[in-house]
Amino acid sequence: MQIGVISDTHGLLRPEAIEALAGVEHILHAGDVGGVEILDRLREIAPVTAIRGNVDGFGPCAALPETEVVELGGLFVYMLHDLHALDLDPVAAGMAAVISGHSHQPKIEERNGVLYFNPGSAGPKRFSLPVSLGFLEIAGGVLKAELQELL
Repeated sequence: MQIGVISDTHGLLRPEAIEALAGVEHILHAGDVGGVEILDRLREIAPVTAIRGNVDGFGPCAALPETEVVELGGLFVYMLHDLHALDLDPVAAGMAAVISGHSHQPKIEERNGVLYFNPGSAGPKRFSLPVSLGFLEIAGGVLKAELQELL
């Protein structure tokens, strides 16, 4: 199963992101969507699970949950926007991965058998940070993460 992971679009869905996500089976948006039209466009590619980020305090995106648990390929994934707000033990909760955004810094890290994955920011370029998104691949109960720079 191929899953696209995107975050911090801040109202900008780049053509490069749309192209990169073509063919995925599910998309996870880790917050700071910036407008419901972003989610509508992503839903044209694949089913979307999205959470609210700190800039999503008004309009339809304000109704998104702060956190979400999604089962994909038989594995449980926990989503929250700011990793510093993590308020559960992912190992005890049976999570295979924790997906976050907020920092705009792409990162793949494994701790105690749990994947911590931040796809970075796919929206407006910020400082010297890359514009990026990510992918999760689930095959045979094994989870692999990959980052892709867009610019």
